[in-house]
Amino acid sequence: MSQTSFLELLYQQNSTRSIRFPDKIRSENFINDLFNFLFVPHAGEYISKDALEKGYMELKQQFSIIISAILLQETEVEEQTAFFFTALPDVHKALLLDADAVLQFDPAATSLDEVLLAYPGFYATAVYRISHQLRKQGLPLLPRIFSEHAHSKTGIDINPGAVIGPSFFIDHGTGIVIGETSHIGSRVKIYQGVTLGALNVSKELASTKRHPTIEDDVVIYSGATILGGDTVVGRNSIIGGNVWLTYSVPSHSIVYHKSEIKVRDNNPFPETLNFVI
Repeated sequence: MSQTSFLELLYQQNSTRSIRFPDKIRSENFINDLFNFLFVPHAGEYISKDALEKGYMELKQQFSIIISAILLQETEVEEQTAFFFTALPDVHKALLLDADAVLQFDPAATSLDEVLLAYPGFYATAVYRISHQLRKQGLPLLPRIFSEHAHSKTGIDINPGAVIGPSFFIDHGTGIVIGETSHIGSRVKIYQGVTLGALNVSKELASTKRHPTIEDDVVIYSGATILGGDTVVGRNSIIGGNVWLTYSVPSHSIVYHKSEIKVRDNNPFPETLNFVI
């Protein structure tokens, strides 16, 4: 294929896209700037109230520029920008509850500042709550750009469509996957490597509830996999490490694998244990 025909093909592909899309790099810069504005002041402090107000207005302008690539009408851009920044105080309030939950329950956390500045789980949760708000506003692609940026930085994959209650606590976090139709209640704690996934990934099920419901005050330890839209983990339950769960469990359940120890002697192991790694 010649250079001319190749460039013509690329032009045709881009000119026939079904929807407009935001600038990816500008979007990623914005979500980082917004997180820093909310939780990581410049040089460790806000220099002045005027500087704070200026930063706020600059963020609004950045956001308007990003969504103007999606929305053709200027009035839509103004409405969506106003709606998002009106909702931002409630998002911020929810995130402070999340940060406090980390501080209260993680013995390694020594201060709220440590959680805000250094915890990848909190960063992923912050980006999720912002992305979820934008998804509720019906903005296409932008929430996924934000969530995938957080995924790339933290190894935590939270779909913006998931519904997560207050005081959410992610510890360590690497390898966590929370699917689009997951419902998570209040004060839930999730450790690294947990998957809240679907039993069936058929495209025909895209509009159905495919991911589990986790009720209030549940703890899910590392490596657990919970699958299925009909699967409900009842409140105050504990799901142990490496559990594979595809059915509902009632409130106050403890689900775990029973470990067995066999002491080596002169007799051969049973066939199921007679292997070499």
